[in-house]
Amino acid sequence: MAALAHLDAQEFINTFISLFVALVLGAAIGAERQYRQRTAGLRTNALVAVGASAFVDLGMRLNGNLGAVQVLAYIASGVGFLGAGVILKEGMNIRGLNTAATIWCSAVTGAFAGADRAGEAVMLALFVLGGNTFLRPLVTLIERAPIDESATEAIFEVRATVAERRRDELRDLLVEKLEAANYPVRDIEDIERDEDVELVATLSATSVEAKELDAVTADFARLDGVRHATWSSRSND
Repeated sequence: MAALAHLDAQEFINTFISLFVALVLGAAIGAERQYRQRTAGLRTNALVAVGASAFVDLGMRLNGNLGAVQVLAYIASGVGFLGAGVILKEGMNIRGLNTAATIWCSAVTGAFAGADRAGEAVMLALFVLGGNTFLRPLVTLIERAPIDESATEAIFEVRATVAERRRDELRDLLVEKLEAANYPVRDIEDIERDEDVELVATLSATSVEAKELDAVTADFARLDGVRHATWSSRSND
């Protein structure tokens, strides 16, 4: 009988509207993820939005705005754990970060709906869909743009395969040529390669001019006892 005593038709309808708005908007966000065959699709995002909406609505009904604020703090941390479940690490690659962020945004969309802010919920859902849809061409454009080594921060290495008999002499010459080109060497390593030795010089610089390093390695490769010389870069993350 206590359940019937607490039944308020107006509050019931208000909760229904909040949950319905959260379901529709969460499903809309999830549909885009489902279409792109992502780990967390339509149902996941819809349920996250509905759950967040229900928690906020319940918090407000029990303790007003203070109750909603208290619940929001737990929603943010709880959805963070849920989002971590869709992040996958495959070798050096990490997948699922965008999907995890989308789940997080679905929860906020549901929270807006639960707090009786349907307009803000719709606006946020549109922003999420816009970010996942209309920014994709920009991402593609940036990824296909040629890399300017002078504008990147990375670890640069010069590698040269030299004859064992001239190891020490050529190591010193490599350091001298790099420093003459204003690329001081932070560290240099010798790696045994059968009858030859590979010199690996790590530069102190975090950005370079490709043409300058090309010239240094080409000049060094012409020396007697040098089998091969080149340079490469890798992320310092």
